[in-house]
Amino acid sequence: MSLIVRDLTPEDRPEWERLWTGYLEFYKTTLPPEVYASTFARLLGNDPRDFNGLIAELDGKPVGLTHYLFHRHAWKIEDVCYLQDLWADPNVRGQGIGRALIETVYERAADAGSTNVYWLTAEDNAQARQLYDRIGALTPFIKYQGP
Repeated sequence: MSLIVRDLTPEDRPEWERLWTGYLEFYKTTLPPEVYASTFARLLGNDPRDFNGLIAELDGKPVGLTHYLFHRHAWKIEDVCYLQDLWADPNVRGQGIGRALIETVYERAADAGSTNVYWLTAEDNAQARQLYDRIGALTPFIKYQGP
């Protein structure tokens, strides 16, 4: 078994779309094609404040993705890193895909001088939380959202 995590490329569009669709379906969300196009373009863009994308490949087949971005924080001088989306194909779960993606984001954040990586998940996402509890720290914050 050969697992690699690499930057997203333009050629990854079909597999990225398949993986991101699985992620969105897990969260019972659908998005129109123009959001897919916009998100993919942002992931490949040159704006340092925009998203970055990684693909995990197992034996040469894309099986996972993550999207992350750096942003300013009022409590810190350096940027922080928000890991927005993380997904591994359900049929390869438990093989280190999620861990490898998160650890690569940790490395990218450290390389960028960011001292903090954070992410959100659904409270009932028990399988993912088993991993998150091992490689991150649960915070006491509760998310609120406006209209």
